[in-house]
Amino acid sequence: MTARVQTVTGTVAPAELGATLIHEHVVTGMPGWDTDSVAPGWRKNEMMQVAKDKVAEMQGAGIKAMVDPCPADLARDLPFCAEISQATGFPIVGATGLYNEELGATPYWRMREMVGGDLVEEMSALFVKELTVGVGDTDVKAGIIKVATGRGAITDYEKSVLGAASKACIETGAPIITHTNDGVLGGEQQAIFAENGVPPNRVIIGHSCGTNDHDYHWGLVEGGTYLGFDRFGLEQINSDENRAKSMLKLIERGAASRLLVSHDTVWCWLGKPFPSNSTWRPSRFSEDVVPMLKAGGASDGHIDQILVENPRRYFSDEPLPALG
Repeated sequence: MTARVQTVTGTVAPAELGATLIHEHVVTGMPGWDTDSVAPGWRKNEMMQVAKDKVAEMQGAGIKAMVDPCPADLARDLPFCAEISQATGFPIVGATGLYNEELGATPYWRMREMVGGDLVEEMSALFVKELTVGVGDTDVKAGIIKVATGRGAITDYEKSVLGAASKACIETGAPIITHTNDGVLGGEQQAIFAENGVPPNRVIIGHSCGTNDHDYHWGLVEGGTYLGFDRFGLEQINSDENRAKSMLKLIERGAASRLLVSHDTVWCWLGKPFPSNSTWRPSRFSEDVVPMLKAGGASDGHIDQILVENPRRYFSDEPLPALG
């Protein structure tokens, strides 16, 4: 059966995606945002215009599609994403999944556990429903599973989330994308997925660009997953110059086929917004980082592989090619 990518408006062939950013957010709100009654509010038409402007910015930079891996507990709004996609003709892949213990909807799921719920079974049932039927009472479906770990060791709660994602991945064929903090615990995430039978090529270890440790990056390469260099423009966390240097080291060792890129921008913050800056925009990679990579020796072929071929292969569930 030919692979199809589930977007918020229907399925498309992976080859139809073209240049794809793997990690941008239309709407995000941290749990509790709706308790802050003095925070500035949004009107839907304002949010729609902001989103249309961001899509136009990406299209102007040659980007043809994006993934919004906002999990269910961070104010994700897939029906709104569907409206944006319909209005712009821009494919958006939305997510099911849950965030980490520190910042996600942990109290609710802890309560489910206290009354005898099996977290892996209940979470995986949620993920499968949103992947195959739709979100809430809509027919807007997620096309990817988002999970996260926090700081320090992976918690038991987070292991349950990763286990549920593994179960849903195997049942539905949907791929997984992760959040890591500051470029750590990617190897531990890989190990949990492997223990649960998830093929490594179905996984992107997100925010791998939070560290400049090449040994860490190469360990992820050897683990067989994709690496998300997906926070370009967020220079409070790491500089884009360092991120580009890390990518070039991997490219030089023949690992361009393992790289996916994005910015992790949030277009509409619910509650009080995260401070913005001039570099954190969804055209940053195309306009500013690609020249850095080319100056360091990357070719047009490498850039095309990272933006076009790797997303196509990831969503097609094709094996990773040999390094080199």
